[in-house]
Amino acid sequence: MSITAEHIESPASAAANASAPKPPAGSASPWIYSKWLDWLVGCGGWSAPLLAATFLFAPGNSKGWAVAFYVMAVIFNYPHFMATIYRAYHSRAQFEKYKIVTLHVTLLVVLTGVAMHASPRFFPWIFTLYIFWSPWHYTGQNFGLLMMFVRRSGAEIQPNERRWLRAAFVASYLMLLASFNTGASNDPLILSLSLPSKFTWPARAVLGAAFVLFTFLGLKRLVRAKGGKALAAPITLAATQFLWFVLPTLLEMRSGVDIPQTRYSSGILAVLHSTQYLWITSYYQRREAGAEGITNWKMGAYFVTLIAGGIALFIPGPWLVSVLFHYDFSTSFLIFLSLVNIHHFILDGQLWKLRDAKVSSMLVDRGAQAGGAAPMPPTRNRSTRRLIARVAIVGLLFLWGGFEEIHFAMRNSEGNLGSLERAAQINPYDSGTQQRIGRTEAKDGHSAEAVAAFEKAVAINPTNIALQESYARALINDGRYDEAYTNYQKFLDRFPKDADALVNYGLLAARFQHPEAAIDAWNKALEIDANQTNAHLYLAQAYDASEAYASAERHWKAYLDAVPAQSSDPVATIAQTIAATVQLGDDEARLNQPSAAAKSYANALEMGQQAKQPKLESLALVHLADVQEKAGDMAGALQSYQRALSIDATAGDSYAEGLDWFNYGQFLRRRGVEDDLVYACFARADTLMTPKAGPELDTVRAIRRQIEAKLGKQAATAEHNVDALLPRALSLTSAAL
Repeated sequence: MSITAEHIESPASAAANASAPKPPAGSASPWIYSKWLDWLVGCGGWSAPLLAATFLFAPGNSKGWAVAFYVMAVIFNYPHFMATIYRAYHSRAQFEKYKIVTLHVTLLVVLTGVAMHASPRFFPWIFTLYIFWSPWHYTGQNFGLLMMFVRRSGAEIQPNERRWLRAAFVASYLMLLASFNTGASNDPLILSLSLPSKFTWPARAVLGAAFVLFTFLGLKRLVRAKGGKALAAPITLAATQFLWFVLPTLLEMRSGVDIPQTRYSSGILAVLHSTQYLWITSYYQRREAGAEGITNWKMGAYFVTLIAGGIALFIPGPWLVSVLFHYDFSTSFLIFLSLVNIHHFILDGQLWKLRDAKVSSMLVDRGAQAGGAAPMPPTRNRSTRRLIARVAIVGLLFLWGGFEEIHFAMRNSEGNLGSLERAAQINPYDSGTQQRIGRTEAKDGHSAEAVAAFEKAVAINPTNIALQESYARALINDGRYDEAYTNYQKFLDRFPKDADALVNYGLLAARFQHPEAAIDAWNKALEIDANQTNAHLYLAQAYDASEAYASAERHWKAYLDAVPAQSSDPVATIAQTIAATVQLGDDEARLNQPSAAAKSYANALEMGQQAKQPKLESLALVHLADVQEKAGDMAGALQSYQRALSIDATAGDSYAEGLDWFNYGQFLRRRGVEDDLVYACFARADTLMTPKAGPELDTVRAIRRQIEAKLGKQAATAEHNVDALLPRALSLTSAAL
């Protein structure tokens, strides 16, 4: 509902409102039903605790909250859509009055639904429109109710005050919209302008401040004139708008954690908005019935009608499309959801306007009745057959709605394979259920079964990018690399601009010894999405392998500049960062940049110390020693080697320690240190590396034999005294070099 959409959209509304009926003087209460019900539901007084509970507890029990929200959707959300349909279509006069929407726009929406089912590739545009329009719709309703309560309080709002309040509510919406379009979208169905945060952050801050300032300017004189108690409802609605839009955006800006856009359309805000709508529309329909002399209007029957009609709007359509045409149930449901919402937004904007004399008299007039129509004579009892038919239809819809609640709970039981499989038996044409089966099978270690489930999901909905990627990853996890490679090739032919798919395709291309194809895929991924951090990592490694060190250096730097601040495995992230820093230093050394290389190794050493990663500390020191030696800093190189070996003694990696002893021995040999000390280093390396045979061990033994030949008869003595020689080697000073 947006009972004053024209206040936000049309500057001409000032004149229209000036001519609207003024509330009568007197002591009548400004409230609708009762003070506390109106304050909690109509003004959103319960928003703070409900929003806090949702944001604090929902992430820890996603399945339970999903089911709870779906139950609330059937009880509150779906009926609130039906309330608009009821008002627009329940009489011929209403239908004709808004015929441009009730007929022509409705036909256009139906045709759009057919087109979306025929070509779902364009569906993200419609879904994005629904997601972005929803908070504007909520904003219009909050603003309209605020204006209604101001007028019901008896206050005379001035045009400039109304403009300030209008600007405040628009600012709050624009603030949220800027958040929606900051960075890449995390949902393939939601499009984003991908605006950089450095631009949207200050814009959002300014809009948030504007909301507070404009609200103050709009309400300041009114509160002084009437008092805060008399304007409790308008003040609460302004606070509600702040809680719904401004505060979550401010928290997102501070924490850097994106709040999913769908929460604003299908989560707790949708429930709050819908209950608010049902509260005001039930009041309107009751007063309208009284004004028209309808004596048999019942609130209970009205809500039963709304619930049954809401179920009819959302549930039968996707089921019939899925079962009759073998169409993906999940996609069909989202199409119906989006289009019913968009139709509702358009129709609602036409129905609820305070400049409409009838709407104003019903909502602003605090008298007992609006108009003086004589009571209508009781209508004749409908035939028993018609009554039975209506009861049967309502009963069938309620049964269908209850069945869908059970089915929804079953198909959202991720981790419960039995429940998911029963849901798949009920409707085998639901890609979402098959996707959850695949994830559950993969989590349980059943890779072949996971592949089969994802294959079914892709067959049901071949245009879904996320499903295609999940299928390809399942093939990789099952070791079916050839099939995964072929699948990615086909996938990229269809979706050539999917950055995630390009990154994964590059990995497979590299695995199959196609480095040029891999590099091309990763570069394309970065052109499409500059935030593909791992693409920089893979490119750096690929360029190193092809000895294109300048290109590798550039991508190492880009990777390190963009390493994610958060990770599901922070230990792995810091380890990769340290290793990447060492590799950057290696490329800088190869490019004859010894100072830059030394700085990179020093950074890696410091990170390793802070993260308590002794193996990586040792690695950084050995590489630092090498660049120090080449730069002529023999004392520094000696110290770095000795520190590395001291760390190795406690790190628990015998093979790495053996390599470091070998490198230290080579350094001492180049510096002309006694052959028996050099021999001791090689002997220690041989012992430590023996359990893991390979070409490196062969090299160690070959050079050890060279030193043995040089020592001659002294070799046997040196071998016998290795344990005594090693401490001497570790205690050498620069004077010995």
